[in-house]
Amino acid sequence: MALSACGGGSGRRAETVPVESLPLAADTVVVPWTNIPEAAWLGGRRWVVVGADHDAATFVDFSVRAATPVGGPNNPELVKPFGVFAIADTAAIADWSRGRLTFWTFDGTLRNTLAAPSATRGVLPRARDAAGQYYFEVPPIAGPDGAGLKDSAAIVRADPALTKFDTVARLAPLDIAEIAEQRGRRYERLVFSGNDWWGVRPDGRLWIARVRRNEVSVLVGTKERRGERLPDPVLEVTRADREQYFQTFPPDLRAMAEKLQFAPLKPPFERALPGVDGFVWLRKSKMALDSVRRYHLIDTTGSLSRVFTAIGPGVLVAAGRETLLFAEQFKEGIRLMEVRLPAPPLPPATK
Repeated sequence: MALSACGGGSGRRAETVPVESLPLAADTVVVPWTNIPEAAWLGGRRWVVVGADHDAATFVDFSVRAATPVGGPNNPELVKPFGVFAIADTAAIADWSRGRLTFWTFDGTLRNTLAAPSATRGVLPRARDAAGQYYFEVPPIAGPDGAGLKDSAAIVRADPALTKFDTVARLAPLDIAEIAEQRGRRYERLVFSGNDWWGVRPDGRLWIARVRRNEVSVLVGTKERRGERLPDPVLEVTRADREQYFQTFPPDLRAMAEKLQFAPLKPPFERALPGVDGFVWLRKSKMALDSVRRYHLIDTTGSLSRVFTAIGPGVLVAAGRETLLFAEQFKEGIRLMEVRLPAPPLPPATK
């Protein structure tokens, strides 16, 4: 439990970065959803938030503490929104039912649409760079028994017209377990196993948060430049973690959930999120009963820039320049919380 995944890397040693505490939320907006949403920063105190479980896409403005459905209530242009990313002050919202990406201004105006290309098997883009190139995460074909899940997902780049597609990187294969049943054998992902996350900076440089190496690397041309290995404790998956996971299922499905295979260890981070100026946020794993969670802010070289702790069950879902967006599940829905990002600490005085 006390082992550390430390390692060398370019830049200052990660162990010397001071730990800072994030303040409590300055403002809160509540949406009547169930699960933690996807979100993106649109500048200032404005965010776009997508709740796939409630087929909802909402603009949130903390300057007036208001949540407004994208395109108005019962918007026919959005049927099953499930993902979102920002292009400056424009929200790009993926809709799996209509198989397209829609682009919205903050006043609710639909600016454009983009149909899912057949070259990616209908997968929609997850990012776009300043040159207008789109980036997709194309998963392997699972197959009837799930054996295909042992293969790697591909990050594919396409030109703005979606006429040329190139695989620019591959993600680490998922941790898969073989399960024997009366109907035969099948393969399923281990619960609590981690996976790589990625994003694209405006200049087109791809970053990948490598979960097995616990580092953020950058693709320079066709070569991957590895980042600094990060210091984290090794966390075992405990009985409390499994019980907490079972509670997320309806009572009639918990017996099925208890048959799932669990990873022996938690990944070093649960999620990687784009920050501003090419920085990357890592939401670190924690023990089930721990009330404090850590966050790592990684700079453009892949080095650890700042370390934060946050108290409470809320988790970071999007990052702006001066504020962070946290989301917390509670009885009445999802509490969206704007948290002020502390100013960087002053460098130590020199004699």
